Order: sequence, then structure tokens, then C-alpha cells
Amino acid sequence: MYIETARIIIRNFEERDTAGLYEYLAAPPVNCFYSEKVNSYDEAAIKLKERQKVGFFGNCYAVCLCDSNFIIGEVFAKKEGSDTYSVGWNFNLNYSGKGYATEAAEALFNYLFEKDARRIYAYAEDDNIPSQKLCERLGMRKEGLFLEFISFINNPDGTPHYENTYQYAILKKEWKNTSLL
Repeated sequence: MYIETARIIIRNFEERDTAGLYEYLAAPPVNCFYSEKVNSYDEAAIKLKERQKVGFFGNCYAVCLCDSNFIIGEVFAKKEGSDTYSVGWNFNLNYSGKGYATEAAEALFNYLFEKDARRIYAYAEDDNIPSQKLCERLGMRKEGLFLEFISFINNPDGTPHYENTYQYAILKKEWKNTSLL
């Protein structure tokens, strides 16, 4: 995949992305990415190889700045059934607050809806306010709150720490009516 917007490029992961990937995987901002945490450049290189294949997250794409081609985050999309996609994103906090995640997600949604998507959904834990706000900026509706839905980390006593998780979604016909197009 290759998508270029005014400020970013969304493309397949390349070897040169290891340093940027390490930069944001070394300190995951939310628990859902804790399993992706790396402690070295070599571990980041392994994670990069994983992202070059279709895996748990489906297809994963690097989000890079147009002017430098430096990776600042990633978006992913996994096809669920014939016309539904689960999507997500993970961005370097050093680039937050500049609209890059919104720009990347808009481009990804446009691509998926033009391709074959009828419905796109995303999960956001109840303490992940930035992702919730991004979903809302994208015109996604909050469909529900799953109590103690999933565990990414353990409590100090070793038991699973379950997190409440919101599900957001948008249909193609709703996307066509948003002002983001």
C-alpha cells in the first residue's frame, strides 16, 4: 500500500524504519501495546519484520512524514468477514497534537471504503482518551462499553488486570456524509 497526503505517507514497513519504530515501542503509552514493548534496537528490528507480514493486527502500515520519510507511527487494518474491518493506530507521542493520527486514519478509512469496506470499527480502552477523541473526530459512533473486556498486563499480585473497552464504528454511508472527505 502507498497513500500520500499533504503531510504524511502511509506505506509498507521498510528496514530503515527500525529506529523510528524503536522510538515509540520502547515506551508504550497505553496497556494495549505493552506486548509490543521493545528494550533494544535488535528487538525493534524483529518487530519490524513482524509488521512486514500479515499477522494478528492484519496488515500494518508505517506512517511517515512526507519531508523526511521518518516513521512517526503506524495504522493497521484487519478484514473481519467480507466487508468489515477492525482498525487501530499507534503513534510516537513526540508527534502528538499535530493532527497526524487524524490525517492517517482519514486516509486509511478512505482507502478501505473505496476498496470494499462497508463497516469499520475500532476499540479504545476507557483510559485511552486520545484514541476515543480520534474515533469521535472521524465520525465514529460509540457502540458500547465492554466491562473488564481484555487484559494486557497483570496486577501487582500477578492476576490479570482487565480493562473496560469502548467499541466505535462507522458505516460507509455514514462516512460519505462526514465533512472529512
